[in-house]
Amino acid sequence: MKRIFLLALILAGFQPARAQLMQEKDSYTRGDTLRGSLRTERNFDVREYHLDITVNPEAKYISGYNRIVFIPQQKLNTIQIDLFENMEVDSVICHGNQLAYRREYNAVFIDYPSGFRKNRKDSITFYYSGQPIAAKRAPWDGGFDWKTDKNGKPWIATAVQGTGASAWWPNKDHQSDEPENGMTIKVAVPNGLMNVSNGRFTGKKDLGNGYTRWDWKVINPINNYDVAVNIGDYVHFGETYKGLDLDFYVLSYNLDKAREHFQEVKPMMDCFQEKFGEYPFKEDSYKLVETAHLGMEHQSAVAYGNRYMKGYLGRDLSGTGVGNKWDFIIIHETGHEWFGNSITSSDIADMWIHEGFTTYSEAVYVECRWGYEDGQKYINGLRRNVSNDRPIIGDYGVNKEGSGDMYPKGALMLNTIRHIINDDDTWWKLIKDYSETFKHMIVDTEMVVNFFEHETGLHLQPVFDQYLRYKDIPVLELKKKGNGTVYRWAADVKDFDMPVDITVNGREERLQPTTTWQKLAGAVNPEDIEVATERFFIKVGG
Repeated sequence: MKRIFLLALILAGFQPARAQLMQEKDSYTRGDTLRGSLRTERNFDVREYHLDITVNPEAKYISGYNRIVFIPQQKLNTIQIDLFENMEVDSVICHGNQLAYRREYNAVFIDYPSGFRKNRKDSITFYYSGQPIAAKRAPWDGGFDWKTDKNGKPWIATAVQGTGASAWWPNKDHQSDEPENGMTIKVAVPNGLMNVSNGRFTGKKDLGNGYTRWDWKVINPINNYDVAVNIGDYVHFGETYKGLDLDFYVLSYNLDKAREHFQEVKPMMDCFQEKFGEYPFKEDSYKLVETAHLGMEHQSAVAYGNRYMKGYLGRDLSGTGVGNKWDFIIIHETGHEWFGNSITSSDIADMWIHEGFTTYSEAVYVECRWGYEDGQKYINGLRRNVSNDRPIIGDYGVNKEGSGDMYPKGALMLNTIRHIINDDDTWWKLIKDYSETFKHMIVDTEMVVNFFEHETGLHLQPVFDQYLRYKDIPVLELKKKGNGTVYRWAADVKDFDMPVDITVNGREERLQPTTTWQKLAGAVNPEDIEVATERFFIKVGG
């Protein structure tokens, strides 16, 4: 379990479909609570996973086991492990004994009569099998993506963000707990195919039954939904770039194309390591793995399916022309290595911590390569993708994400905060310190806000609250009064307070509006005021 509570104590004093969003619900079921809440039966700290499975492409069937090493935080006679109800539980073994279990929705409650002792490391081995749900349109819906390449060979991948890792392997399926000591992933596939998973390749073994097992080891903590299977007619190439191992696994007939196209990884790494700190999973290497689906941020094994095109399958999500200069999937999904994989939200209600920062990383990359103006042009182009349909933060404890606005609106909020700070040296130090302080940690919105306020000395809580907890953005109201202009904020947050820059008659000044009307100095008409809406994601009204 990442060190969420320790840092919380330290800080207490101071659109387009890019991933799978949970569908709207009018109410929640017990199944939602079992998945989303940290019940007593989940009060244990996962230390390691050891996953060993066989994948049969013809039958679309998997079988094997996961050995789960954990430390109970209290004495537990029953623990909850998650596995989708369409999958079979073959047996659960502990210390050579088969344990009784019962199933409820996608939860498996495992009984241990003598009790798992508090603070004592223990383990169970969970044997299972079945046909995991098949993704109809990965990665927007989760499951196994059973495809074939143009030569008719199996080309298979997992993509389960939002749906849940327990769609295909048994685990404690909650973002608040990652195995500190990493995991081993062993996947047997038909001879002639390769499996690529997270971490470092440690070897392969011909099992003598028509299958070869491919073994991988992850050193760092890893999100459950990041654990990946990628099966295909892969070839490998790579190099060490400035001390970081870069590995690429592509279909054999795309090798030459990939060698050229993936050169973009180098300037991206230069940019991200400068702005966000050292690549957070250096021990596990960095990989791009070609997939039939568009892409996913699978830790140290980023899924790539953008068809060797610039933009987002050849399109510019910003509508500005800037987004067609670079490969969206390489940049966005790799940005998640820092924001989402290294820094992880404890509840998916706070997934803006993954998606807002990562969408902002797109603009950061543009700025690194082509300058501030293009970076701002790109991020402001994302305004067209904001719906303002519902709050970005979802409901806690029921496995519910908020609005898809977490992507563009989250990024535009960060760009707004950058310009509130109004000092780029301070801004870039803040972002890098944030990334490095919370490296390999679980956080929540409160911790992020506390950090930003503590490091800047600014009262930013109202800003975060307005953009994250309400559907509408603040409106700067300007009205003519007498021979001048009065102004104020119209916002949902009580006593909302945020500076904003304006230009009047060629002279720029910073206003400090509140929710109370104030008068602008001088005889100025509202139509003579130009508000810096390219720096502040706001509306202007009368």
